[in-house]
Amino acid sequence: MQLSKARIQEHNQPLLASHQLRLNLLSEELSERGVAVRDLIQRLVDFQVAIPSWALGTGGTRFGRYAGVGEPQSLEQKIEDVGLLHALNRSSGAISLHIPWDIPENAAHIKALMQEHDLAFDAMNSNTFQDQRDQQHSYKFGSLSHTDAAVRKQAVEHNLEVIRYGEELGSKALTVWLADGSSFPGQRNFRTVLQNTYESLREIYAALPADWKVFVEYKPFEPYFYSTVIQDWGTSFLLANKLGDKAYTLVDLGHHLPNANIEQIVATLLMEGKLGGFHFNDSKYADDDLTVGSIKPYQLYLIFLELVHGMDDPQTNNPPISYMIDASHNLKDPLEDLLQSVEAIQLAYAQALLVDKQALEAARADNDVVGAQEILQNAFRTDVRPLVREAFRQAGGALDPLGLYRKLDVRRQLYDERGVGIATGL
Repeated sequence: MQLSKARIQEHNQPLLASHQLRLNLLSEELSERGVAVRDLIQRLVDFQVAIPSWALGTGGTRFGRYAGVGEPQSLEQKIEDVGLLHALNRSSGAISLHIPWDIPENAAHIKALMQEHDLAFDAMNSNTFQDQRDQQHSYKFGSLSHTDAAVRKQAVEHNLEVIRYGEELGSKALTVWLADGSSFPGQRNFRTVLQNTYESLREIYAALPADWKVFVEYKPFEPYFYSTVIQDWGTSFLLANKLGDKAYTLVDLGHHLPNANIEQIVATLLMEGKLGGFHFNDSKYADDDLTVGSIKPYQLYLIFLELVHGMDDPQTNNPPISYMIDASHNLKDPLEDLLQSVEAIQLAYAQALLVDKQALEAARADNDVVGAQEILQNAFRTDVRPLVREAFRQAGGALDPLGLYRKLDVRRQLYDERGVGIATGL
């Protein structure tokens, strides 16, 4: 379904007076603190986060999956769902495809549909962590790192195929995440599998178009539990450096061991100009794929603080970062979850933009630990929802995207159109 601008304005109208009152009060307070409110809102308007094609259906666990209703049964329907999200919040204007879950059979048709919904394609994602139908060689014991050169060749060729699809659609990046690893000591030679992975990635890198990037993702465990070939940001960074200027590390918020200082990882990669992408989600234990900001909102804010100050620093030699939500839920309506996640991201971004960097650096220079903490926590405790909702409104979206989604009873309408079925690619 498509949402008209008139319907959004009709939704906004009765909320406008109350919203304007809250916005005026907050703007006055922030102006007294030296915050350029208009500039801040414009930055929120400009911020976009990509939606992955696999997040639009109900996810699952190793033990089972409970199919939702009205799930998208094709790439076209997934584009329609993201188009609806983008119409509601005007902050989710890109899609990240996973191949072969969502193969575009007719690139011209898909591009026309994307244009109709005011969407663009973000990074393409390859898949060598599953065996596909009619696949000649199995990835049970690895893909790009496999001991068998024929398996490695098959995995490389798949990534080259993904690049070709991306070129047809107008994407400019490839994300490589590998499940390769081991569950038992002695199962793998650590040096051999890492060398195999590098040589495979080098073949993929050589095939990148001139204006493309490759993002090397890492994960400490799962599906294997003793070792993962690209287990941490250091290994990803090592590979990206060895590959060349078009290779970057991709940070997924859920791909860290408990209590990892992710904001420090972000700062280090920005300093080296090697942070290519960032995947948002949240977790209690590991790669839980929970709604962004639902468990650790302060951590999300601290990460954004490093992203904002790092990218605003003229000495930082890092390209624009590719932002994406990476989650797939088995409890929530996927579209409601994505609306919540986008708003949580914008809230953390707005809080980070409130921080007085000069005051913070002065406190640091004086070793004023208490002062630095107060600066950070005062910004975090500011209710920035009026700023985020004003950004939605100014961009042409709804003041309350989730409220309008529920008022329209979208999921019931999608059920009427599509019935019950498992989304493609899950």
